[in-house]
Amino acid sequence: MSEGLIDSSMLVGEIITKHPLAAQFLMECGMGCIHCPASQMESLAEACAVHGIDGDEITDALNDYLSEHNS
Repeated sequence: MSEGLIDSSMLVGEIITKHPLAAQFLMECGMGCIHCPASQMESLAEACAVHGIDGDEITDALNDYLSEHNS
């Protein structure tokens, strides 16, 4: 796997810092509050659970999105 790939245990704030394109993607998936203070301490899996979204599905889709847009 590539070093730049996201996994669901990463903090939302960390993901957005490393991959700014992830912010728009996550907002389009229904996570409108990705810039709130809680995102700095919440993993992607936890954020997905709070929003009723499948964390594995979002992680895979986000990795695909980042791969396509960073190539």
